[in-house]
Amino acid sequence: MLRKKQQKQILIIEDESDLLKFSSWLLEAEGYKTLQAADGEEGIKIARQQQVDMILLDIRLPHRYGWDIMAEIKSTPDLRHIPIVVFTASADIEYKDKAFKMGAVDFLVKPVSAETLRKCVAAVFKNG
Repeated sequence: MLRKKQQKQILIIEDESDLLKFSSWLLEAEGYKTLQAADGEEGIKIARQQQVDMILLDIRLPHRYGWDIMAEIKSTPDLRHIPIVVFTASADIEYKDKAFKMGAVDFLVKPVSAETLRKCVAAVFKNG
């Protein structure tokens, strides 16, 4: 089972360095590989260059909002299959509705517990 997890690569697009490091550390401790991007442009570039199995996407990013990044990913044939979990500080129901309408598979409100993040990622890969 651990071997299968190690094959999964998660791209974390998050501009808060502490949260980016924590999420990456936690997921790597669970046996996943992680890629990190501090903004959306870098995230899209990585998604195009690497084999990405899932994306954790913050909405409030420098330069371009996560909504724009999500729209670009979902409209790109080679990327649209990648499950996206929106990872944001806003608990606004409109954000959650918009995320699911745009194709997100889950919506996490920061700060998120380690257990919640673990369960979310495991569920995405189990159901995907």
